[in-house]
Amino acid sequence: MTRQLKADLALLFVTIGWGASFILTKIVLDELPTYNFLAIRFILASVISSLFFIRNMMKVDKKTLKLGILLGVILYLHYAFQTVGLQYTTASKSAFITGINVILVPIFSPLLLKKIPKKASIYGAVLAFIGMALLSLNEVTSIKSINIGDVYTFICAVVFALYIIAVGKFTSEVESISFAVIQLGVVGVLSLITSFVIENPIIPMDRSSWISILILSIVCTSAAYIIQNVAQRFTSSTHTALIYTGEPVFAAMFGYIFFGELLSVKGTIGAILILTGMITAEINLKKLFQRKELVEES
Repeated sequence: MTRQLKADLALLFVTIGWGASFILTKIVLDELPTYNFLAIRFILASVISSLFFIRNMMKVDKKTLKLGILLGVILYLHYAFQTVGLQYTTASKSAFITGINVILVPIFSPLLLKKIPKKASIYGAVLAFIGMALLSLNEVTSIKSINIGDVYTFICAVVFALYIIAVGKFTSEVESISFAVIQLGVVGVLSLITSFVIENPIIPMDRSSWISILILSIVCTSAAYIIQNVAQRFTSSTHTALIYTGEPVFAAMFGYIFFGELLSVKGTIGAILILTGMITAEINLKKLFQRKELVEES
């Protein structure tokens, strides 16, 4: 098993965790305002990670701190634009537009990194993009139906694409774990400030909310972003974006398991296309065709 395949499998684990997080997030948001929730989630994740990786945090240098703060701001902007956008658009359109980053990453990568993605990754991204449309969109979208929420959500997609590319570029230049932990802390602090400005932040008192928050903080935030920052040392930004398109697929699976929610035929086809796209990206087309030619010649 190659290092890239191991990294991609680690990112798949992150995607599964994020898919499951929809259920837990839904429980918490019934009690807490959005930024209030994000503040507790990310600050808790940052504190727990800092204690667990205390040796890494004690050795943080200026470059890691500076880049960690920069990417933390970018990650916060992703959540901020997505949250604002959701106030004006539907959840299905938000999920689809956010997923556009799977196409934006291979477009931006050659411009920013001067590195052209492999053909298999591009084909996989296109399949996943079509699948995302079938899975997420419940109605036909036209130019006339585009609203300000869609614009905010598109900015969110652009920001997250840039975040994925930036992680891929910088994580090999710094210590990856402390780099990720700093980002979590920045998102938590900025979310807390935002919460005090536009919300009335509270401390949750419900036990089920705290259980959900702890799982989200440890598994879906701390572990997820640390794994991403480490894994992207060994895989491409395009692969990362493509694997993350599996999030709504796993969300649908957990929705069926816990709530009995069923996908439509269109949604099922979309989910299959997303998974096909992920598999396509892992295939070495050049070697595959070379083997086919050898078999034909023999």
